[in-house]
Amino acid sequence: MHRSAYIFLLLTTLLWGGNSVAGKLAVDHVSPMTLVFLRWVLAVAILLPIGWRTIQEDWPVVRRHWFVLAALGASGFTLFNTIFYTALNYTTAINVSIEQAAMPVLIIVANFIFFRLRVSWAQIAGVVLTIFGVVLTACHGDPRRLLALQLNFGDAIMLVAVVLYSGYSVGLRMKPVMRWQSLMLSLAVAALITSLPFFLWEVAAGKVIVPDARGWTVIVYTAIGASAISQITYIRGNELIGANRAGLFINLVPIFGTLLSVLIVGETFQLYQALALVLVLGGIALAEYSGRKTAILNRPRVPNRPA
Repeated sequence: MHRSAYIFLLLTTLLWGGNSVAGKLAVDHVSPMTLVFLRWVLAVAILLPIGWRTIQEDWPVVRRHWFVLAALGASGFTLFNTIFYTALNYTTAINVSIEQAAMPVLIIVANFIFFRLRVSWAQIAGVVLTIFGVVLTACHGDPRRLLALQLNFGDAIMLVAVVLYSGYSVGLRMKPVMRWQSLMLSLAVAALITSLPFFLWEVAAGKVIVPDARGWTVIVYTAIGASAISQITYIRGNELIGANRAGLFINLVPIFGTLLSVLIVGETFQLYQALALVLVLGGIALAEYSGRKTAILNRPRVPNRPA
């Protein structure tokens, strides 16, 4: 079971790493709110024929749990991406990478506060190792660069996005039992509806950048890869091993983002990037080894039946 989860989560973070590159490529080629809105228009168009039949059958469940589905779609799909793309217009990818490293920590804390899920010292050590890997990537192998970082508006709103996605990850525990086609279509429709006001505001404010060829390429990628496919695989990975363990994989996003920048943008692969990848993967492996044992302890115990 956990091996399937690893495949799902590795694919998720690879696609999200591509989303980070796409977010930077989108600057000046499509405006942030327009990107988010058109991304979900296209994603819904893709998911509609896939989930139309199942959502009709699951409609009683959707209607009964509409608020939870709307909250998940708004926080994890719309608000996070709206803030993420906006932040990249004001701050650097380095800052955003470091700030996203806080997600696994917030997920663990929230799960303990709300659900009393325990973590081991090995899991904590794994989280710390992955954070070191992210910081090493972000500072390009030179820790002195961190002293030169300047926080700005983009960093402030990115921290809000980090909290929102951490809440989304924890909130997946409360999603109703339904087929994945119905779930994804419901969340995508919720994201489309909640992204519309942001798009209309951008139009009214005269800040729309109509997508050009590069802008449309980014929209297509984010709709198919970073929206439809990656969200399905993240939700499935979350189901298999839980939010605490799945959330740790998020720290692979800046690593994959850096490696994709080497491939797509033509940056040079550096030794520190290889070391960072080893640290993050090593941290995940350490946390997972302990996490599987902790998951057993967290299971509710079934009392023995009387003979």
